[in-house]
Amino acid sequence: MIIRRLETLTGGEREVCTPDWTSRRLLLARDGMGFSLHDTVVRAGAALAMCYAHHLEAVYCVAGEGTIHDRRTGAVHPIGPGTLYALDRHDPHVLQAHTELRLVCVFNPPVTGQEVHDARGAYPLPAGAPAAGEGHR
Repeated sequence: MIIRRLETLTGGEREVCTPDWTSRRLLLARDGMGFSLHDTVVRAGAALAMCYAHHLEAVYCVAGEGTIHDRRTGAVHPIGPGTLYALDRHDPHVLQAHTELRLVCVFNPPVTGQEVHDARGAYPLPAGAPAAGEGHR
């Protein structure tokens, strides 16, 4: 059994900060669960262009307001408390935070801990891990 408290992650190796977001990684690849789980705060005004080429991600909003823009279709969807979005096709997207957003994020394959987005808006594939969704849809 794994027990963690969010306040114990602040300032430690499981917290990754950028000017636009802070992610506390509650579960990582080394925890052996097959996915990673993150508590992420996106700062108000941030516009994050992302496309996870190697990962599938599900995101659940617990606080704040924003939008997600599907760069393939042009559709823009509101994000607020109680909204889930799942990037099940390695969807290129822009997440816009109108207010501070607090999100619970799940990644498959799990991240290792200190990843930040590359120039394409993706996390690198962990060594030896198959890309998520190979053959998916």
